Amino acid sequence: MRQRFFILLLLIGYYSSFAQNSEAQAESYYKKGEFKKALIIYENLFKIKYSYQYIDKLVDIHQQLEQYNEAENILTDHLKKHQNPIMMVALGYNYQLKNNLEQANKHYEEAIAYADEKPNYIYAIARRFEDYSLQDHAIRLYEKGKTLTPDRDYSIQLARIYGDQGDIEKMFQNYIEYIDYKPNYLNNIKRSISDFISENKDNESNIYLRRSLLKKIQQEPKPYWYEMLSWLYVQEKAYNKSFIQEKALYKRNPESLDRIIELALTARKDNNDETTKAIFNYILETTQDQSTALTAHQYLLEIDSKNADQNTLNSIDKRYQNLFVEFGKSQLTIPLQLAYGKFLAFDKKDTKTATQFLKQSLNLNLSNDRQAKIKLLLADILVLQEKFNEALIFYSQIQAELKNSTIAQEARFKVAKTSYYKGDFDWAESQLKILKSSTSQLIANDALDLKLLITDNKFEDSLQTSLKLFAKADLYAFQNKTDDAISLLAKILEGHKGESITDQTLYKQAKLYEQKKQYSKAEANYLEIIKDYGDDILADNAYYYLAELYYTHLGQPEEAKLLYEKIIFEHQDSIYFIEARRKFRMLRGDTIN
Repeated sequence: MRQRFFILLLLIGYYSSFAQNSEAQAESYYKKGEFKKALIIYENLFKIKYSYQYIDKLVDIHQQLEQYNEAENILTDHLKKHQNPIMMVALGYNYQLKNNLEQANKHYEEAIAYADEKPNYIYAIARRFEDYSLQDHAIRLYEKGKTLTPDRDYSIQLARIYGDQGDIEKMFQNYIEYIDYKPNYLNNIKRSISDFISENKDNESNIYLRRSLLKKIQQEPKPYWYEMLSWLYVQEKAYNKSFIQEKALYKRNPESLDRIIELALTARKDNNDETTKAIFNYILETTQDQSTALTAHQYLLEIDSKNADQNTLNSIDKRYQNLFVEFGKSQLTIPLQLAYGKFLAFDKKDTKTATQFLKQSLNLNLSNDRQAKIKLLLADILVLQEKFNEALIFYSQIQAELKNSTIAQEARFKVAKTSYYKGDFDWAESQLKILKSSTSQLIANDALDLKLLITDNKFEDSLQTSLKLFAKADLYAFQNKTDDAISLLAKILEGHKGESITDQTLYKQAKLYEQKKQYSKAEANYLEIIKDYGDDILADNAYYYLAELYYTHLGQPEEAKLLYEKIIFEHQDSIYFIEARRKFRMLRGDTIN
């Protein structure tokens, strides 16, 4: 008896292994379009085991081979044995492929009627209709489901189908129903509808969603409607309106300011200083948490420091000092101390005081990570003063103390950058090779860009004159000596025209012109890159940033649209591809973003 049992187990194992291998082989043939070979294997498998999966595959393969009668026979034989509404749909579709629409519709209606008797089949039947792109039939079933199975919800399926059909109003209607049914899925819904929402508040989809949400807030002011409306305003870059919704949410549930802080940071990233300041001032009025208050103070000071005159800078300096009197100098205020050191060096141009202040900060009882952040800023300030060797000591200490960390990799990149500023291109290049595989994608990208700059230009002439001038201009830009950097880049363009460094020089100068809001000069540089270096590595950069100029500053949206389109069709591998496609569709007025 035991021997028979073991033999049975061996046979089952053998069959299971055989079936798996055969299925894998059949699927491989199917994917390669070798349908006849796949058919033979599936027919053999079906003889051994009666399976819905094999029926589906056999029917599909016969249809691929336009053997509709054979597919019909398989489905008819099955339906004689089992009343299966999914197979009724499959048989109907087979009739449709034979252009027998009367029989096709007859079987579709039978499948739909089956759901009246057994509503539990609604989802499975509807999905089969969707598989065959018979969306209207799927809609009928899901709508039936709302009545026949009120304990279930099919609005997410309906929303997806209506979106595919371009019926935006019904799509949003069903998404909103689903949010009411499952509020925890709100973030999933945001992702699903983000493709239909534009930065343009007058976009049809934006208008419909906004009206629907405002109506919901009036009818039943539940938190998730405020959150959804706030999200919509962020997509439209209407951060002040989003702030109103976030305040309403916070008043209903004053547990955390995290959402409001996140909104402030988003507005700041988009250079909406007015709204950012309003939000951080609100946070200061509301929070009882010292760390949160310090963060708000820090961002307000950093915003006020932008383009400030000397009197304003002196006033900001006093505000920093008052904060240190109030909160002290400890682990808690290290971010504020770093911000103050940066303010002294880069805004007030008082590098001596900045260095002294940060060295005092290093005397505090700090973690290695916080010490490293201070040393990194100290080294940056030393580079600002062109004290390169001292700076390299601090960068090297960070690498030794926090090996393989992100900040250590950042320090290594700055070692390479400092060596590049000094004109030691070989050493810089050796460090950059290591950083190409950095765990930080941003560092890896920056390292690759700088390495390519050096590699492409260090052999142009034995004295490396143009590369040295470019590195000096780069240093001027770091030191906020923008006019000096622009002038030095112009010297390269005059004396080294046609050398391989020309396109990088034009591009670097264009970005500096943008900083100074000299948009017409930046435009001229981008146009020259496109005209003379359209096949080189910076072509997509030039197309994208010129499009941004036209769209954002020069009031030429049609010109911007043409340039975004250029990236879409001629630079599919560009890092700007996704954003260019999004903005092109928005400017074209597409419903789907």
